[in-house]
Amino acid sequence: MFRGTGPAVAARNFHDTTASLPGIPSAFSRSESPWADPRRKQTLLSLIDVLSELSHDPTHENSVNQDPSFEDDRDVPTVDEQLQVSGAESFGKFEKRMDCLDKELRNFANAARQLGSSVGILSSAFRLRERLTKVLFLFRENAATLFPRKVQRQARDTLVNPNLMDRRKRSGQRGHQPPLAAKLVIDDDLDPETFPEQFQKFAQDVVTFLNSLNEFPEFTDEAVNTSIRSFEGDLKYWASCLQEYKSQFRFPAVQRYIHDLTSDIGDHIDNITVTLSMFIEIGVPTIRFAQQHAASNLLNLSTVATFFSAVTATTLQFSYAQTGTVLSDAVNAFWFSSLVFSIAAAVNSLLGLTWKQAMYRSPGHRVPWWVLIWIKRSPLVFLVMSVACFSAGLVVFTYSTNQGAVTSTITTVFTTITSFGLAAVSAWFASERWIFIQHRGHVWLEDVITETTNRLLRLRVVVMSRKILHQCTDRVYAIRATLKNIVHGGTHQAKPKEDTDTLPFSNPYMTTVHHEEPGSLYSEPLERSASMAGSDNGTTAHPIHPRERFINAIRSVIMLQAPARPPLRASSTDRTSQMSPIRLTDPAMTGLRGSRVASLVPKLKTLESTQDLPAHQALVRHLQFSPNGKFLATSSWDRTSVIFRVGDPFTTHRLLVHVKGFIGQVAWSPTGHQLLTRLNHSIKIWSEDGVCRKTIARDCIIQSVAWLPGGEAILSVEGSNAVKLDLQGKILDIYHFDRITLHNVAITPDCQRLIGVGPLQKSPSGLQPSKANRVEKRVVVYNIGTKQCENQTPVFNDVRDITIARADLVALISYENKAPPQLWKLELLKDRDARLSLRHTYMPRGPVDFAGPSYFGGKDDQLVLCGGKAGDIHIWDRESAALLHYVRPPALGGDLTCIAWNHATDDPFMFATGSHDGTVRIWSTPHGDAEDDSDFEDRMEGSSNGMIRGRHSFTAPGSQRQALRLDVSQVGREPGPIR
Repeated sequence: MFRGTGPAVAARNFHDTTASLPGIPSAFSRSESPWADPRRKQTLLSLIDVLSELSHDPTHENSVNQDPSFEDDRDVPTVDEQLQVSGAESFGKFEKRMDCLDKELRNFANAARQLGSSVGILSSAFRLRERLTKVLFLFRENAATLFPRKVQRQARDTLVNPNLMDRRKRSGQRGHQPPLAAKLVIDDDLDPETFPEQFQKFAQDVVTFLNSLNEFPEFTDEAVNTSIRSFEGDLKYWASCLQEYKSQFRFPAVQRYIHDLTSDIGDHIDNITVTLSMFIEIGVPTIRFAQQHAASNLLNLSTVATFFSAVTATTLQFSYAQTGTVLSDAVNAFWFSSLVFSIAAAVNSLLGLTWKQAMYRSPGHRVPWWVLIWIKRSPLVFLVMSVACFSAGLVVFTYSTNQGAVTSTITTVFTTITSFGLAAVSAWFASERWIFIQHRGHVWLEDVITETTNRLLRLRVVVMSRKILHQCTDRVYAIRATLKNIVHGGTHQAKPKEDTDTLPFSNPYMTTVHHEEPGSLYSEPLERSASMAGSDNGTTAHPIHPRERFINAIRSVIMLQAPARPPLRASSTDRTSQMSPIRLTDPAMTGLRGSRVASLVPKLKTLESTQDLPAHQALVRHLQFSPNGKFLATSSWDRTSVIFRVGDPFTTHRLLVHVKGFIGQVAWSPTGHQLLTRLNHSIKIWSEDGVCRKTIARDCIIQSVAWLPGGEAILSVEGSNAVKLDLQGKILDIYHFDRITLHNVAITPDCQRLIGVGPLQKSPSGLQPSKANRVEKRVVVYNIGTKQCENQTPVFNDVRDITIARADLVALISYENKAPPQLWKLELLKDRDARLSLRHTYMPRGPVDFAGPSYFGGKDDQLVLCGGKAGDIHIWDRESAALLHYVRPPALGGDLTCIAWNHATDDPFMFATGSHDGTVRIWSTPHGDAEDDSDFEDRMEGSSNGMIRGRHSFTAPGSQRQALRLDVSQVGREPGPIR
């Protein structure tokens, strides 16, 4: 806007043009013009002069009129350009994978035409190719919406149906050659809202193809089954999860998640493509060989049956004329029957051969059982019956023709032997096949015969053992009766077995009697029980007679000799436990934002490591500055937490020692007077002087803790719940996030909502993905008042942490592995609900393995910073997502684990980093010599209705570096017109 003629000339021309515009009153151009007031005129002229000076400075010209330029970024594309290029590349890779699978399916269809009963697999392959075309079209539409400059949309008219079987012959046009490819018949609307339905149908088509493939019993490839079953399960899982995002498939966040699914779907497609290629190379020839072998057997059977029918017809010439006797009639009956069976065997063999080689026939499980039996078994059965009838007729023929006794006898004996052998072998074959099918190949007929023989032997042994046991029992009863007679002097008669005692001695395996200690020959417990029973009845306990002692001794010996059963144990049951959206803004706003960003770059470039604090003996897990900036708290795996006093230099203020457990997090209260340390099952509350005021024990594992903005309570993230606790550990409320394992929760400044991040435990229909890394992750907006989830947004990468800015409703989400952080905006809708929309993805210069979560920086949270495990540090501008400063990793490699910014100071900038060896490093900028700009700010306030509506402030931080800092509070909301 100020290029070419300079800002001063442009401003004067603007004034002249404004004065001469038609329709503008002359009063405005003179008396009401902003140039009429001398003070305002002087202020604007001063601003124009400053802009004129900056326009001649090449450094500031680049920073005002162009995007801010940083070191070594001349050839680095913008963030949006990087996302466009990477998104287009990922979609191109996915498209190539789909094309490769389509090619393999086409090759498989061509190879399968050589097989019998291939119409089913051909049809399913064509249906699968058609589904691939539709799914690829939807993914292209989604990618074209996200990356419009790199991915082009596909016209629906260009969609081609790969299913050549859908070609329909035109009636009345005989001899008309149908087209090679027909247009795709769209039976359902290919709209992004149909993604769940398309995934579900995709899974059905994949399973149909697999079932058709398994209908060839000659060959089964477990690799194909495993890959396709895994793909089916993931498709159903994604379809079930996407059902919850109805009417949201045009939101950028959901579109980005669907686009990210192309990597997982592509992996499945690659596996299926490779296994299908191997099946074409190995499986198809194997199936073809097996079918040719079966056809050869049928052909041989038909040849034998034809030859045997000729033999039978020839022998009939010697007997058909002999009739009138029983034997002659029997001979003709057998031989005519043999001829009929042999002809039937030959014809049915040819029928079976034709059926096996037919392309258009139903698979075996879709054919009636009697048809299969007739086609597969009748030729051999008829041939066996023909041989049996011919043999029987031959024996009778020897007797009917009055052959010699020797001839008749030899014919009868040999025929009996051969017939018995034929029957026995046929029975063996049939039984072996039946056993193999029943036991699925794990047991053979010989094993069954051996097992049956062993069972019979064991049964015989058991029967004999029981018989011997009963005899022994009878002898014991007899001895007992004899002993009783001896003791009583022969006065008592032996009673029958069932009346002598109440104990069931007839069955030694029953244990209905009381168990006794085998330490003594006599049964003392029985004596005590008898004496106690006597005392309870009010009678006097008499001493036990020697006869009873002898009987009890025999009883004890019998019980000791009886086999004891081990006690039954109760079975224990197992417990189940973005792309940044393109924002079209005013060019003036872009220039102002660039100038604001450029003013931060010189200061960030002066960041340097100023202090190294030997804080711990092990890895530094987490650290945080207090809100007032006076203290820095750290935590480590050495079970200690250190509070440093901020200063030059930093000094150790307090050492907090924990007896057991690793300290995973420290969190200062909003006032900065209390500190939380989080362990696995407890939370400790400390004063700033290092006094432990309370230890709150929890039963579940604590994932993270957070203070409420007022500091009156805390939130403990445990599983799927966010538990609200007071400072004494009392549960105030529980907020349940359905089916989500929370990793972290952030609270909005107004305490109205929670934003939680974590993976999904299971889909709405209870499905699970094939691999753990394919679990859907979500960002959930939870309303504290209604205790309902207002919005759920899917994300592809593993979420780690979430942080909300102190003044704005924006959330910074960090991910595991190498995924960059993202900024999400919490938007309040008219119906008082809220939803999240993706604002920025903070792209690093190259692949980075991030260490710990990312955080807001700067006094007003205008920065975003994150560190890499190699020791590199990235600092972005929050509003523009421009990489302002990049600290290269050390030459020998770094060991950065976490990072924290001091929000209490803006001059100097200050942040801290932790490392694996327990060292805490302090980074800061030198104090600047800023001038007092209050007068100039007042002048800028006076000209707020001039060039740009907003609050302007001009700072001149140094004589050699001048920067224009225009802090526009309403950027992107209501840009003011130039008057």
